[in-house]
Amino acid sequence: MSLTAKQTIESGKAILGIEFGSTRIKAVLIDQENKPIAQGSHTWENQLVDGLWTYSVEAIWYGLQDCYADLRKNVNELYDTEIETLAAIGFSAMMHGYMAFDKSEKILVPFRTWRNTNTGQAAAALSELFVYNIPLRWSISHLYQAILNNEEHVGDIDFLTTLAGYVHWQVTGERVLGVGDASGMIPVDPATKNYSAEMVSKFDNLVAPKGYSWKLTDILPKVLLAGENAGFLTPEGAKKLDVSGKLKAGIPVCPPEGDAGTGMVATNAVKQRTGNVSAGTSSFSMIVLEKDLSKPYEMIDMVTTPDGSLVAMVHCNNCTSDLNAWVNLFKEYQELMGIPVDMNEIYGKLYNHALTGNADCGGLISYNYISGEPITGMEEGRPMFVRSAGDKFNLANFMRAHLHASVGVLKIGNDILFNEEKIRVDRITGHGGLFKTKGVGQRVLAAAINSPISVMETAGEGGAWGMALLGSYLVNNPKGMSLEDYLEEVVFGGNTGEEIAPTKEEVAGFNAYIENYKACLPIEAAAVQAKK
Repeated sequence: MSLTAKQTIESGKAILGIEFGSTRIKAVLIDQENKPIAQGSHTWENQLVDGLWTYSVEAIWYGLQDCYADLRKNVNELYDTEIETLAAIGFSAMMHGYMAFDKSEKILVPFRTWRNTNTGQAAAALSELFVYNIPLRWSISHLYQAILNNEEHVGDIDFLTTLAGYVHWQVTGERVLGVGDASGMIPVDPATKNYSAEMVSKFDNLVAPKGYSWKLTDILPKVLLAGENAGFLTPEGAKKLDVSGKLKAGIPVCPPEGDAGTGMVATNAVKQRTGNVSAGTSSFSMIVLEKDLSKPYEMIDMVTTPDGSLVAMVHCNNCTSDLNAWVNLFKEYQELMGIPVDMNEIYGKLYNHALTGNADCGGLISYNYISGEPITGMEEGRPMFVRSAGDKFNLANFMRAHLHASVGVLKIGNDILFNEEKIRVDRITGHGGLFKTKGVGQRVLAAAINSPISVMETAGEGGAWGMALLGSYLVNNPKGMSLEDYLEEVVFGGNTGEEIAPTKEEVAGFNAYIENYKACLPIEAAAVQAKK
């Protein structure tokens, strides 16, 4: 007999997943059937300090505690009970970046997040040295840039980790990291499922003349696969999470992961020949590969699933922010006319109307670059709408051009995988804000990458739910199933969501749009130069 949600919580059988996103920290509590039963959240923003994007250590802990307090409140209101213990906990966060600590566990410089693009010199040098694409946001790029800049703190580094790794360390005492997040610190060898020994050696030789007291593996977290023991909540950790003091120590904590890994889990896309697209403030696609690519590509990052399979990741800094800004303009107009505003209705009407426009957007183009976009070579962002006098300028084409723009850069990266590398996929699942209006973002993405796209009812639960599922895999897997089988059979039960396949006309229209888009990129580049 299955327990009620209240009984699950009171018997300590619930599992908690917490994810630190760019704008929100979210907690999801699940039952033994892996269904969400309560949640909490905390809104936060990064700060620009001395030219670098960061979140303070104080903001990290206040945010975590406030998020957990919000979860407790939700549990109390729904079930009139208190969380005292849990079957498992898991922490995930926005990936990569740079958190460096000395021997006394003091942070040496403010946390440098994935948004920072000051690491160009280091990333280029390491990409050449490793013969492997090393993105700007990876931890190794940040470390080498700090070395190139002769930053004094580098010699004092005792531990280097990501945000998820930091939080996990502070609440368990364990310096570990899930393989997916670890693969964005320095590349992971899919054969050993550990940091690439060859690249570690090359890096150590590169920086040897500096005479630091550490070697790279001395300061990196230990790599763990999903399902492996990653420690337990300490008494100090319990207090750091739950300031009310109700939560008990001793709870198993699963390997911390990055938001890309939790997105793969939440969309049942860790199996080879599956993939997922996350589309919100930024967007990225993850395609799980059967074999390595034929060569490195600057616009494709190689990471891994939480159980160590190789993944080709196309990461775009911009997705829905500019689209949302235009929708807000229509909201303002509606308010000006004295008409009551329902944002869901505005999105629904505008998005669905966009589908009645020309498949190629009538020649209209939008560049949604709120921030720089490495894939198209833009150092900074200049949102821009471009048309010529003869284009078909109407509301449907206008909205469609912005929807196309939201996944345009994603298409440019994925065209390499599908057209040049001939990668084959059986299923791609979409999740994130772009897919909230039923069927529209899904249809646009399907046309962009010329592939059927599935969206699940649970896609809105996001990475915190994915992290809770990794906690479930740690403690509720008596048969020792692989992660892909556990998700397929136990969690999703064969449910692959609702699928939309693109029409030939939609694919041809998007291809025409993207050719126009690429041809006019010099306009965007000129705007970046002109408006400093």
